[in-house]
Amino acid sequence: MTTPLFVGMPGNETMTVALARKLGGDIGQLELHAFPDGETYLRLLTDVADRALVIVCTLDRPNAKLLPLLFAAATARELGAAKVGLVAPYLAYMRQDRRFKPGEAVTSRQVAQLLSNAFDWLVTVDPHLHRYGSLGDIYRIPTGVVRAAPLISGWIRGNVGNAHIIGPDSESEQWVAAVAADIGASYAVLEKTRLGDRDVEISAHGLQNLGARTPVLVDDIISSGRTMLEAVRLIVALGAATPICIAVHGLFADHADALLAQAGARVITSNSIPHGSNAIDVSESIAASVLELVRSAGESGSSQPLE
Repeated sequence: MTTPLFVGMPGNETMTVALARKLGGDIGQLELHAFPDGETYLRLLTDVADRALVIVCTLDRPNAKLLPLLFAAATARELGAAKVGLVAPYLAYMRQDRRFKPGEAVTSRQVAQLLSNAFDWLVTVDPHLHRYGSLGDIYRIPTGVVRAAPLISGWIRGNVGNAHIIGPDSESEQWVAAVAADIGASYAVLEKTRLGDRDVEISAHGLQNLGARTPVLVDDIISSGRTMLEAVRLIVALGAATPICIAVHGLFADHADALLAQAGARVITSNSIPHGSNAIDVSESIAASVLELVRSAGESGSSQPLE
């Protein structure tokens, strides 16, 4: 296996350095800026010929990131990279996984097609798989999925005593059940009714008799934060301590982090998306998955764009 070359898209420098150090890889550089008309200028400053290239780009706020990312992958192929892989700790456009109304775009499949055409493999952290059994349902390239639940369990075990794990809605049950079982804690799952993108109602089902236990809300994503915020308010209204809110991916749209802080909640996230709340490091697990895929890609021959 040749020494991998890691190139981070803007904003991904910390994760890029961490992965390169863990895997003994080299760090490459690129130049990227926007012309006055909004078009992108991109230049790879490091020779990628015959290298196994790993591009690191977490895909929060994805619309501004996807085109430069695709340009970087295409340029690397044109310049002779042996393989081009993608580390996207947060993988965007996974929620629109069916046509809910006539004429809607199923963007999860469309983005999967774009990335499958551009890259030889993909590593991500806990993609939002609701109606898909696995990424293989929509991605045509090898994928590695890092599971954050054991890391969340480890953080709770080391930082919270007498925890009661709470899921803010039914989709979070997979998280809370796994975390609670791992640390031997009790858990409950709340009931949510979504009234709009930023409007939800949460019921108190399962929150009776919290007592002196520390409530810990666990979910995969904090986006607008309204679900977490309503759950925090409900728990406090029941007389319990202000909960700790843990999410794998902290998107924090509409200043959700500030709103949760104003409600008194302590927010903890992984470093899949850089943020001041990052306390759970996923880089070691990502590195292990990258190593496996780089080795597999190296054994499969030269890189060819997928049709």
